Amino acid sequence: MKAPINIALVGNPNSGKSSLFNALTGLNQKVGNFPGVTVDKKTGSARISPTLEANIIDLPGTYSLYPKSADEFVTYDVLLHPEGNDRPDMIIIIADASNLKRNLLFCSQIIDLKMPVIIGLTMMDLAKKKGIEVDLAGLERELGVPVVAINPRKNKGLQPLKKNIELIAQEKFQSPAREFIDSRQLAPAVIEGVKAIFPVTSDYAALHVAANHEELPFIPENKQRDIRELLKAQNFNKTKVQADEIMQRYARIKHIMNGTVVETDPLQQQLQTERIDNILLHRVWGYLILLGVLFLMFQSIFWLASYPMDLIDGLFGSLGGWVSEVLPDNSWTDLLVNGVIAGIGGIVIFIPQIAILFGLITILEDTGYMARISFLTDRLMRQVGLNGKSVMPLISGVACAVPAIMAARNIENRKERLITIMITPLMSCSARLPVYTIMIALVVPDTPVFGIFNLQGLAMMVLYLLGFVMAFIVAAVMKLFIKIKEKSYFIMELPVYRAPRWKNVGTTMVEKSKIFITDAGKVIMVISIILWFLASYGPSNRMEAVHQQYETQMAATTDEETLTQLDREMQSAKLANSYAGIVGHAIEPVVKPLGYDWKIGIALITSFAAREVFVGTMATLYSVDAEESDATLREKMAAAKWSDGRPVYTLATGLSLMIFYAFAMQCMSTLAIVKRETKSWKYPIIQFVYMTLLAYVCSWAVYNIFQ
Repeated sequence: MKAPINIALVGNPNSGKSSLFNALTGLNQKVGNFPGVTVDKKTGSARISPTLEANIIDLPGTYSLYPKSADEFVTYDVLLHPEGNDRPDMIIIIADASNLKRNLLFCSQIIDLKMPVIIGLTMMDLAKKKGIEVDLAGLERELGVPVVAINPRKNKGLQPLKKNIELIAQEKFQSPAREFIDSRQLAPAVIEGVKAIFPVTSDYAALHVAANHEELPFIPENKQRDIRELLKAQNFNKTKVQADEIMQRYARIKHIMNGTVVETDPLQQQLQTERIDNILLHRVWGYLILLGVLFLMFQSIFWLASYPMDLIDGLFGSLGGWVSEVLPDNSWTDLLVNGVIAGIGGIVIFIPQIAILFGLITILEDTGYMARISFLTDRLMRQVGLNGKSVMPLISGVACAVPAIMAARNIENRKERLITIMITPLMSCSARLPVYTIMIALVVPDTPVFGIFNLQGLAMMVLYLLGFVMAFIVAAVMKLFIKIKEKSYFIMELPVYRAPRWKNVGTTMVEKSKIFITDAGKVIMVISIILWFLASYGPSNRMEAVHQQYETQMAATTDEETLTQLDREMQSAKLANSYAGIVGHAIEPVVKPLGYDWKIGIALITSFAAREVFVGTMATLYSVDAEESDATLREKMAAAKWSDGRPVYTLATGLSLMIFYAFAMQCMSTLAIVKRETKSWKYPIIQFVYMTLLAYVCSWAVYNIFQ
């Protein structure tokens, strides 16, 4: 078998490139970073034929070979670097047949790099609806490269595509037979000079080295100097050359389309997408529909997940009680029941909600509605110093702040990018969902609203909206203090509406649940076991004093009810005098004004590792202190009392705690990614301080209002 070949997938955004990557690679994918930059590198392996395997690299989408963002520069670097590690043996260009004129500009530029190329035409069904007919054989003849019609969402056209890949591989990667335009005549002396200084694949690649050599890290400094001297001597005008090139390309594209594409008058068409957009992007109804979509989304998270969550909660409660009865009463049993089982239960119970949240987000993305949310909110974003491009990171932050902050690199304006990074953690991510769920279930009644909704789902939606509102307020303040002046533009292509790919939705739900179990689960389990130890043991003198006090009282009575009460009091006293209790009581004066006891204080500290650890901490602390080992965590927390007998979890305390987690920076991973993206500790420190102060002040205000 031959060694695997490297194939790069390139194309305009929304052209179907990611769908083809998923169709070719299946689950054989991995995500890393390109060397030296914080840009996702999606790679995967694909079986092309029984004797040919390929490494597929999904390069970031770009509209042309003139890059503007960090993502586009990555594609640029990979395609131009003659000896790079990611250098492709072959390029598959994904082109949207319904927008062929625009897509052919990028195709023509790639062809002129003189590398082996296949063009995959997607959206043929949409083109047909628009009245566009493409002569594939004629287009292939004019371009001089293979052209294949594909529909990766339905796995159509993949076999002809693979056959073309195999044919090119057998012919030892022949480059296109002819150039799309004569690049040499644009700047003949410059191209000749660059090719003498630095090895490139074609005249057109030499032209790009001349135009952007300062931004290409693979060109050594001595050659950079030679190129600068060459350009100065030849009076090279980058802007004029680029304009001439684009004009020539579009002139040739027009000629090709006249001979290969039949297109009806677009004024006679009114596509279904346009009719839907007339409603969903309406200046009034559009916003009301958006609020309705969000409301239904959070109602569904509560309604659909409630049944499996109750089942899981009951199963782990029963399992803990059964293990306590079967195994001997010793420290190992206690660790198993109150450390391991309680910790696992604190993880597994939230899998239904995590899966449903990511499933619904995937449906919004797949249908094309997520891009409309960016369009709708652009005007609002500009009022606080952002633009519509900031919406995608913010919405992504509802899933997880880490990839959301990385997504902000698509924002060209430095000020808008920095503000977006600073406010994205205010979005209520999936890690906050377990905290919201347990607190809403404790303090918000399950009261019907309008007969079909319920108050708990409404409370969940309000918490998520609070994150957006506070993010806008903070952004407006930061707009005044961050002194970076750059022009900002918001241009985006709205994808057509499509039915969601249910297989993709299901795969995403499973994969995200796995990530929650493995990533968050490991942290929760480790902290649960450490907490069990800290909550079960303490200074020997304190623990012995508790034992002596209660053993004396228990020896003096034979009444079963009194003995049970004394045993319960002894467990609470042991917990209070344990290492965890000592730390908790030390910080209690700081958190008591917010309505929190020392156990909640401990949870605030441990959940800085990851917000969802709050539930694992509660599960461990209340299991150690529980009256009944088979009680659920919700029942244990509902029974919690202050020393004077008042319930700990009142409406005021519950709301205060939810507000604290809505606004606080309780995530080490987020701070780390902010430092990496901003290349400074200044911004994560500012972020941690302002979010902690904001959370404390707002929680204090809410507690005092509702108390």
